Amino acid sequence: MTIRKFLKDQWLLYLAWIVFMALTVFVLWLTPNYPFRWSVVGYLFFLEGVLLVGFQAIYYSLKRKWWAKITCTSNDSLLQDYVTGAKTEEERVQQAYMNQLLREHQETMQQVIRSQEEQKDYIDSWVHEIKVPLAATKLLLQSVEFDLPDAKFLAIENELGRMNDYVEQVLYVARLDSFSKDYLIQETSLKEAIQPVIRSQANFFIQKAIHFELQGDDQLVLTDGKWLAFIFRQLLSNAIKYTPNHGQIMIKLARNLQGVSLSLTDTGIGIPTEDSRRIFDKGFTGSNGRNAQVHSTGLGLYLVKNLSEKLGIEVTVASQVGQGSTFTLYFPQLSYYEEKK
Repeated sequence: MTIRKFLKDQWLLYLAWIVFMALTVFVLWLTPNYPFRWSVVGYLFFLEGVLLVGFQAIYYSLKRKWWAKITCTSNDSLLQDYVTGAKTEEERVQQAYMNQLLREHQETMQQVIRSQEEQKDYIDSWVHEIKVPLAATKLLLQSVEFDLPDAKFLAIENELGRMNDYVEQVLYVARLDSFSKDYLIQETSLKEAIQPVIRSQANFFIQKAIHFELQGDDQLVLTDGKWLAFIFRQLLSNAIKYTPNHGQIMIKLARNLQGVSLSLTDTGIGIPTEDSRRIFDKGFTGSNGRNAQVHSTGLGLYLVKNLSEKLGIEVTVASQVGQGSTFTLYFPQLSYYEEKK
């Protein structure tokens, strides 16, 4: 606490001192057979003022160490260590109160952490369990492929694919906090990472008669292939979802002095300007998600943004309503890696 703030907080003491001095002067003035002199009053004011200043200086010096212990700065972590060093009864009361708050906070945080871990374990278990009946259903569907009309077979297959994508989203959301334990950074071919994703969406390209084009030479980037494939799947699924029949989707690979870029351009409905700043927020679906026939969870682009940041990939978007959108992934230059290699 600064001296200025300390003096400001002592206003009641100073007011009491002034009242006391005024009362003293009044008593001296009323005392019979005592010559009232202003010089005596001035000397009394000076003497009492010196005593007051000395008392305040001693009190401030004694309390300064205690105030330093309970004063926090932006770099301090007050939730780790208990407060110690109380000397007076007032300080002991304050110390006991703060330490009790700290204990309750730590207990609450431990409960929250345990609850989150239990929930994450349950989600992981649920995801792996639900994949078994999904895979079994897909095998059963393939076994009766020729017994069903082509339109119904493709519709069921597409719905199973969407269910599998939603399950994957849940799994990756649950793994965001433990990302550092589940990734492997290595030199990765962009085409090898994205082509399986493109093939998995072949039915949607055929059903909507979407023209697809892949431009540019293959590029090597330093990233995790599994997480990159998931990021690309979210972008491609959105492009297919919001691109009308007979539209076009183009993927372009390029390299410049800054690094490698992977761009995905569609001729879809585009993103309204008022939604563009929030498309990466968790759960945000925007006007397109609410009006589209295909339901949007608001998790796809949220995962794209978060996973990209963890992998050191920059994500940008350019869009115009009615003309389409372009999402671009920028990978940093690998010159240092290549030199070491």
